[in-house]
Amino acid sequence: MTLETRKLGSQGLEVSAIGLGCMGMSQSYGPADEAGSIATLHRAIELGCTFLDTAEVYGPYTNEALLGRALKGKRDQVTIATKFGFRIENGKQVGTDSRPEHIREVVEASLVRLATDHIDLLYQHRVDPEVPMEDVAGAVGRLVAQGKVRFFGLSEAGAANIRRAHAVHPVSAVQSEYSLWERNLEPEIIPLLRQLGIGLVPFSPLGRGFLTGEVKRAEDYPDGDYRRNDPRYQGENYDANVEAAAKVRDVAAARGVKPGQIALAWLLAKGNGFGVDIVPIPGTKRIRYLEENVAAAAIKLDAAEMAALDEALAPGKISGPRYTERGMAMVDR
Repeated sequence: MTLETRKLGSQGLEVSAIGLGCMGMSQSYGPADEAGSIATLHRAIELGCTFLDTAEVYGPYTNEALLGRALKGKRDQVTIATKFGFRIENGKQVGTDSRPEHIREVVEASLVRLATDHIDLLYQHRVDPEVPMEDVAGAVGRLVAQGKVRFFGLSEAGAANIRRAHAVHPVSAVQSEYSLWERNLEPEIIPLLRQLGIGLVPFSPLGRGFLTGEVKRAEDYPDGDYRRNDPRYQGENYDANVEAAAKVRDVAAARGVKPGQIALAWLLAKGNGFGVDIVPIPGTKRIRYLEENVAAAAIKLDAAEMAALDEALAPGKISGPRYTERGMAMVDR
């Protein structure tokens, strides 16, 4: 099975209906495995899962370089999305920086690491409160005019900044956390994207693994694993969330598929229902999970299944914030 494609925005960007988040190949989810990651990237291309998501801050820098090595001779078969917007010092992200001159520097360095002459989709990773959004959009627009970037995106931006950016240079996609257990976009952001003709790229579509059914409590993950500090994996939050996610397991069992596949099928169906194309980017560094994720595109949930999932994992049923306090402070809402 080869994945169908979906359009993001109205500027001509077309990508595989499910993408591949590459961050975990370099950080946050256990030790890196370069050979396994490259094999997974090559298998993704074979399956038509060709929308690859990275960022300069992943590693930092090492994730883009990994893609550059993996894609030798294959660059024209994939759509690469990467991101700018952080200040990185001594290998650590220490704040935001979206000054136009910094954006130019980051793009030049990303092009070298990715071993390419253009970035297909360039996101601002987080809104920078010190730099007017008009300046950011203008800087990216100039990079588009130079042929170094094809399309412009925003990550975790709020409604006002999406409007401000789009008025200066068309935004093709907004990347944000959106899944069965994280619905904060539904009241305001998704209607705005529909109004402006902007696509949505949900990251963490499997709830950082929670919706796959294969989860442990925070303290049972090894040091260095992101989930040790995830509020939703801790204490009473964990117990409540396991209960809420049981419906995903029930629907999956009735279908004879994996819970994570149901979570992705729900997102893909929401794309059709909202009138905004939605392209989830589940992350993995293993071929087995990649193949499971891609197979989710063939699952069509009916109205009763969608309603049952919507109800079981409604916002009030999920316990705990999606980030630590520091992480939430960087979300533009």
